[in-house]
Amino acid sequence: MQDEGTLIHGGASPPLPAASEVADDAGRSPWRPGTWTRRMVAVALLVAAVNLRPAVTSLGPVLQEVRRGLGMSSTVAGLLTSVPMLCFAAFGVTAPRLERRFGPGAVVFAGMCALTAGLLLRPLAGSTPTFLAASALSLAGLAIANVMMPVIVKHYFPDRVGTMTGLYSMGISIGTGTAAAATAPLLNALGGDWRLALGAWALPAALTIPCWIPLIRDRAGGPSAVHASAANRVVHLVTAVGTVSGPGRINRSRTAWAMAVYFGLQSSEIYCIMGWLPQIFRDAKVSSDTAGLLLAVSMAVSVPVSLFLPALAGRMKSQGLLAAVLAGFGLIGYAGLWMAPAGLPWVWAFLIGVANCSFPLALTMIGMRARSDHGVVRLSAFAQCTGYLISIPGPVLVGTLYQHSGGWTAPIAFMAALLVPQTLAGILAGRNRQIEDEV
Repeated sequence: MQDEGTLIHGGASPPLPAASEVADDAGRSPWRPGTWTRRMVAVALLVAAVNLRPAVTSLGPVLQEVRRGLGMSSTVAGLLTSVPMLCFAAFGVTAPRLERRFGPGAVVFAGMCALTAGLLLRPLAGSTPTFLAASALSLAGLAIANVMMPVIVKHYFPDRVGTMTGLYSMGISIGTGTAAAATAPLLNALGGDWRLALGAWALPAALTIPCWIPLIRDRAGGPSAVHASAANRVVHLVTAVGTVSGPGRINRSRTAWAMAVYFGLQSSEIYCIMGWLPQIFRDAKVSSDTAGLLLAVSMAVSVPVSLFLPALAGRMKSQGLLAAVLAGFGLIGYAGLWMAPAGLPWVWAFLIGVANCSFPLALTMIGMRARSDHGVVRLSAFAQCTGYLISIPGPVLVGTLYQHSGGWTAPIAFMAALLVPQTLAGILAGRNRQIEDEV
């Protein structure tokens, strides 16, 4: 079995030491967190990860009630499903600057506070603009915390990056599926009150806040943060933007652009599904409880697949075939939704869920398309920020098509059509190349 360095860097060259393992400028020994600290961080990481998606997936199962209660059009509802990507792109890029000033623990703590506040305020909204503003607040906190998760893992677990990344990825999937499955039953148990059903998710979000209080004062460089190494300072600086000082600019790399397009289109597909799949099934006369469970199934598929897909991708020189296979599952799932959504709904949800495992594949490819940690940071920042911007129009167009066509034929055809350029971008991004050779 390959070690983590080989898996992440595709065997191109030995990985550079983690930032926390590099001696500082004064020659001090590298800082290593204690066992108790690591255990505390592991718990905080998992609790936060579970709460990183319910703000998004809790809305889909009750979107019909929200639209009716606020007088929201399908087009605006589509805009609402695009807000997460806009927030990821707009607020996520600010996280590295905040991290340099306040430390990763303090930034995640602030993100969890904003997430909780937004979830509390969202049910109190009396109009669509207020609802959108409250949603933006919660998603801003989510975006900041989301960007900081890999930093936390790299800082506290430099020798367990793969294991801890798998742990918080699993936590994200659990939270995603739980919110999708439980919101509709909550709605029914609370007498059809969508405000209470959505507001209930503020409670688990609030429980994350105490977990991060002990880490507020823990700076990125540990006890020697003031004298952080030159390598560590460069890593922090390049995270905020897609280019760095040094030879070449990453926006000149064809592989980087292919990676950004692939990341963006697969994100667009995922958020179209999270926002609209329950409504597709409900319009096909599937109950709201079942529609929420179907969304949960499509999200939960990524839990087992994410355990072996990155390892499989790491053993392959090119990952284009995997991108094409995943897209094939999606095409079959969309064909089923188009022909008979209520015929085999569990099968369609499963197939679409497999297709959405393009997300862990995209993260794996980001790690393999650069030779060093420095390059991975550059590519990750560029691909994710650019990709989330690319993904924004998708859910809006789905809502617009639904409103103007009066059915799901055109929206489903649009989502299926997106898989074609996504696959082409995945084939290009999956080639055995490194961005350092192109910039």
